[in-house]
Amino acid sequence: MPIISERKKVLNIYKDAAEKGWVIPCLCTENLTTTEAILSAASEFARDNHLERVPVTLAITVQYEHRSQSRNYTHSRNWETGLKLFRADAEVLMRKGGDYENVDLLLHLDHVQHDLDAELCESDLSAFSTIMYDASNLPLEENIAKTKAFVEKKGQEIMIEGACDEIVDAGGEAHNDITTADKCADYMKRTGVDMVVANLGTEHRASGKDLKYHGEAARAIKELIGPKIVLHGTSSVSNEQVCKLFDDGVCKVNIWTALERDASPKLLEFLVHNASKAAGPGMVEELRQEGYLTEKCATGEKESLTAFTTVARQDVIFQVMKKMVREYLDMWYVL
Repeated sequence: MPIISERKKVLNIYKDAAEKGWVIPCLCTENLTTTEAILSAASEFARDNHLERVPVTLAITVQYEHRSQSRNYTHSRNWETGLKLFRADAEVLMRKGGDYENVDLLLHLDHVQHDLDAELCESDLSAFSTIMYDASNLPLEENIAKTKAFVEKKGQEIMIEGACDEIVDAGGEAHNDITTADKCADYMKRTGVDMVVANLGTEHRASGKDLKYHGEAARAIKELIGPKIVLHGTSSVSNEQVCKLFDDGVCKVNIWTALERDASPKLLEFLVHNASKAAGPGMVEELRQEGYLTEKCATGEKESLTAFTTVARQDVIFQVMKKMVREYLDMWYVL
């Protein structure tokens, strides 16, 4: 099915998901391999469970200073080029007669900055399904005023997610307080956003699953605004902590760090196990002499297309990411 971008249809996707008790995963990408791994996992989930179709969200940041995925989508590091490539990849993969016709694809613009992305915010957003308008680095009253103005201007065009608190980066000195229900409800009422990002204890770009998700805070928010909470920073906590998110009022979960972080060790394992075929006996011997590899890697095998090509490396990443996305779908799409 084509990409779903019309606001009314997007709202219906979320309404249908809520009726099923589903939490829609919003998976960020900065390359084609990740993009297709997400679509492939969703398509497989639909087939395996005899479903006509399932929704999934592909997301990308634009000029977000912490991680501009649009810039990373192209080696020119031009965010406009990267954003166009992101859309083009999605459109080709979702074309009629393509490989993923059983997926209802939503395209999300994540962490769109009120200042750095001002040009984008003024542009035609009709090709996208949802947007996170991010003014969370401003004092709360300024955040509310900016977000309200954006909703008034673009709210009839696109489904809007706002952030009443900034979700901090792991490893930094800042640690935000858990968002209170009253604060979240007041923010939503005054801005008119469709969904709200709340700080529930998670952090962006965490290197380990060592934080605590505060479900009790989410449930308190749910009592006031309903199931309209968006959770960011999910990679910083274990799946066991977030397996019942819909019951807590969460309707959408943003994920990226875990996909990249957990795929990297598998790529390293593949390259070490196939060291000679990936780099040649000479390089293996050099690294062995330097103490980085052991005798076990010195197989004497010649370089092989099965190990040294970009395709070989990308396939390792693709398979790991696809498996992870499938696990998220199995967890949040309860049948």
